Amino acid sequence: MESSRREFDGIPPSPHVHFGVEVSCMSAWELAQIAAGGHDDAIYGIRSGGPAGGALAIGFTAYDAARLGIEYVVGGTHWPHYVPMEREAVIRDYHRQNMFLACHPLVDIVAHPWWWMGHWQAADGMYHTDPWFDDFRKVPQSMHDEFAAAAREHGAVVEINLYAMLLWSYYPESFKRQYCDYLAGLKAAGVVLSVGSDHHAQHHRYAEPEGLFPISGKGGNAAFDIAERMLTAVGIRDGDLWRLPPRKSKGMNRS
Repeated sequence: MESSRREFDGIPPSPHVHFGVEVSCMSAWELAQIAAGGHDDAIYGIRSGGPAGGALAIGFTAYDAARLGIEYVVGGTHWPHYVPMEREAVIRDYHRQNMFLACHPLVDIVAHPWWWMGHWQAADGMYHTDPWFDDFRKVPQSMHDEFAAAAREHGAVVEINLYAMLLWSYYPESFKRQYCDYLAGLKAAGVVLSVGSDHHAQHHRYAEPEGLFPISGKGGNAAFDIAERMLTAVGIRDGDLWRLPPRKSKGMNRS
């Protein structure tokens, strides 16, 4: 975050360019282990040995946000926390993390709910079955309702992720249709939605190395057009989406 702030301060100012950070949902146990030393490459946390169901955390504080002028925080569930790689256990753990992020006072936007990568990926690169790709209804509606209520109560925005959810060709088309219906359900429940490209690059660039985040469609404009059609089909339009207001100054602090 320190180096990113320095880099951000060196780019030409624009009211439409914002300084934000994406954080992962971590376990408090992990953060304590990392702080104690002995883990040379712990940027993705510690993936084994922790307590299932332990206290959750994010890796920075309100002081960091104010000192560095972070304008918004995106918080995401990126991996299970020490639970068995079984469908029901992973679903419960992911819901627990999503709820934590929706209620966290420093998290403005909950990133890509129900994103998954890694375990259960087939030899062809596809996710055919577990944990929810064969049928998204494996996630109980009660969890979606609870998450929507938490986002409303705490003013959390929920991200519609284009690159890693709607357009990722490793996800089945049937799941994507169900996921769009899920997003429409969040909108109907009064949840504020935003769009993130998740392109992971300095410029809008969708032609990644083979095997890394391939998408349906050719080129950035085509990708956005495809996503727009998918969302419009379930009643989500551009005017429904939350946006940050223009920046007033380069050094503005989070209020």
